Amino acid sequence: MSLPLDVVNWQEIRLLLAALQESDVAELTLEYKDFRLTLRKGSAEAPPPAAPPLAPSPAPPAEAPPPESAPKPAPSHWVEVTAPMVGTFYSAPAPGETDFVQVGQRVNKGQTLCIIEAMKLMNEIEAETAGVVREILVSNGQPVEFGQVLMRLDPTG
Repeated sequence: MSLPLDVVNWQEIRLLLAALQESDVAELTLEYKDFRLTLRKGSAEAPPPAAPPLAPSPAPPAEAPPPESAPKPAPSHWVEVTAPMVGTFYSAPAPGETDFVQVGQRVNKGQTLCIIEAMKLMNEIEAETAGVVREILVSNGQPVEFGQVLMRLDPTG
């Protein structure tokens, strides 16, 4: 279904996704004319929606493989850069281009560290503090969850 631009404000939907993740609300449905958007969080055992969807549902995501190893604890002064939303992590602006940052690189406050794609929007994640990148904990193209640690910076480095 093609939606008129005056119906869908992707920035507002992105903000709704972030607010939903931080709240106790488990499901939110928005309807306007023939457009319906349902946002749900929780386990895969959530009850089905009361009304049939207006568009076919995508196939359920494949189960994630178990983590290879638990992340080691970082020094307490390191700053964790976390995912502000659910999406796909990208380490470079486009395929084949140089990564935004690498381990050992000094970054400035406000510098782009990575991109998270959510709902076809590319969201640049910026450094909230200057420092040296000490760890990058996700791979290019990897799905990430809200609050997941993406990388760690050493502000004293």
